Amino acid sequence: MAIKSLIINPGSTSTKIGVFEDETLLFEETLRHSTEEIAQYASIVDQKDFRKDIILNFLKEKDVDINSFDMIVGRGGMLKPIPGGTYAVTDDLLEDLKIGRQGQHASNLGGILAREIGDSIGVPSFIVDPVVVDELMPSSRYSGIPELPRTSVFHALNQKAVAKRYAKENNLKYEDLNLVVVHMGGGVSVGAHDHGQVVDVFNALDGDGAFSPERAGAVPTGGLIKLCFSGKYTEKEIYKMAVGNGGFNAYCGTNDMRDVEKMVNNGDAKAKEVRDAFIQQVAKNMGAMATVLKGKVDQIIITGGIAYDKGVVAGLTERAGFIAPITVYPGEDELLALAQGGLRVMNKEEDAKQY
Repeated sequence: MAIKSLIINPGSTSTKIGVFEDETLLFEETLRHSTEEIAQYASIVDQKDFRKDIILNFLKEKDVDINSFDMIVGRGGMLKPIPGGTYAVTDDLLEDLKIGRQGQHASNLGGILAREIGDSIGVPSFIVDPVVVDELMPSSRYSGIPELPRTSVFHALNQKAVAKRYAKENNLKYEDLNLVVVHMGGGVSVGAHDHGQVVDVFNALDGDGAFSPERAGAVPTGGLIKLCFSGKYTEKEIYKMAVGNGGFNAYCGTNDMRDVEKMVNNGDAKAKEVRDAFIQQVAKNMGAMATVLKGKVDQIIITGGIAYDKGVVAGLTERAGFIAPITVYPGEDELLALAQGGLRVMNKEEDAKQY
């Protein structure tokens, strides 16, 4: 019997859902929410009933019996740092999603909605590989300033999913491999996967590694300090420079790599220079993670939306292809990755982790 699942991935102004039978997607839909609708609610968790009603009404319109699901899987949110895996939405996990243990983010609603819908029909609810997955080895936490330890915030769901996909397609076990995984989207994260553990990774959010379409990445520390105390900018403005308005946005006025590619093809020398710098920085990150694995890299995996850009992939291959063979999985399929995480537990391939 196929296992039927409802997958819920909330974003700031949308809720993406998918209905699967095993790994086969029956349909997916992005349910949009206007700014005015969201603005009615004082906090993220206050949106729960609003989003739940939209999901249930949509399923009803599609003639999907809510009682036909065997499991509900939600996107994990800003929990305390935890190892990767599929987690049952326990009371403790649910409480930390509600309070936003490491911050308020729409993804916190994934587990909350999964638990509520799952409980209503008597089936299990899970989250899979949230962004706070933390498997760093102790030496990876040192930054040079004790008050500022390095942290693990990255595209854990997609990085783990493509790593396991590569292993499965090659009749190997993820836990037997050393991999460097590169996710290139709005942010960039490059991780060292050592036998199933991401023992080091460049923080994709606010301060590590290569710049990206929206983020500044690592910047000169002394210059940043002077900027902060120049009196020209507020704390919020400085942070927006680093996260949101940094990277390609700052240099080229766009966060869409396709726009940058058009500029390059139209002879824009500045855009080409910025794109070349991006490739160089990501390749440097790949080399750095290869040293974490002591040069013993079985495969490099490149993924995320920018992996569709053949020029970027070719540039990375030219600079870092000497390290290990490269496999490219363009884009990201978060709904499938969430479904696969739940299926591994339902099919008893692994146990659900307890928060």
